[in-house]
Amino acid sequence: MISVLSLEPGGPESLVLAERPVPSPGAGQVRIRVHAIGVNYPDLLIIEDRYQFKPARPFSPGAEVSGIVDAVGQGVDNVRPGQRVMAMLGWGGMAEYVCAEAQRCSLMPDSMPFEDGAAFLMTYGTSYHALNDRAGLRPEETLLVLGAAGGVGLAAVELGKAMGARVIAAASSEDKL
Repeated sequence: MISVLSLEPGGPESLVLAERPVPSPGAGQVRIRVHAIGVNYPDLLIIEDRYQFKPARPFSPGAEVSGIVDAVGQGVDNVRPGQRVMAMLGWGGMAEYVCAEAQRCSLMPDSMPFEDGAAFLMTYGTSYHALNDRAGLRPEETLLVLGAAGGVGLAAVELGKAMGARVIAAASSEDKL
C-alpha cells in the first residue's frame, strides 16, 4: 500500500510517498480501507516535532480518517467488515489502509460523504469539549465565536445553536461568513 511518511522533522515538503505493508488488525482493532483523511493543524505540528507527542519515525501523519472496515481483530463486536466508519488515530491516517482501536471508530450514516466524516471528529469533538466541558454553555446564554469561518469555529456555531445559545459568529471578513 502507499503511505505518506515523515522521515525527519520538517514541513509538508519533507513528506514522502512510500510503499508499506498492509497492516493486520490486532485484538480490539479494525482495519479500514481509507477513503478520506482529515488534515488538521496538529498534523503540521507533529511532523515538525512541535506537538505534545512525537511518534517514532518513520510515521504517517493523519489523525482522523473515514472509510470502510475490511477486517476486524479478535474481540471486536461493535464494527463489522463492510461498515462505513470514521476514526480517530492520533497519527497514521495518510495511508491506503490503517488499523484503529474499534472503540475509537464511529459508524457513519450512508448519507454522510467520506470527506465530511474524515473532517468531523476532531473539529466537532474540539468544539463540543470547549462548549460543554470547559465553558458549561447553557441554553439562552450568548456565545461569541471568533474565527467562525474555520472548521472548529463552524462546528462551534452549529453546536452552540443546537445547545440553545444565542450565537454571534465573527470572522476576518464578511466573505468568510
